Amino acid sequence: MTKPITERIENLKTQITQLENQKKQLLQKQKADERKARTKRLIERGAILESLIKNAEEMSNEQIKELLQKLLNKR
Repeated sequence: MTKPITERIENLKTQITQLENQKKQLLQKQKADERKARTKRLIERGAILESLIKNAEEMSNEQIKELLQKLLNKR
């Protein structure tokens, strides 16, 4: 015997809710993965810059920024 329509409707509502929750979880994971990738990229690029700029660890962020701006504007 088939299930009554109201029961089928309730089952579908439950499935919809579960799928919406799965979607939210996947979006959160995607955002977290993107943040991790960005953080990793920024750290790696910062390390590259520090290895190429003499005494970079002694310079302020503003000094590094000014140096890079001067170098990049010389083109």
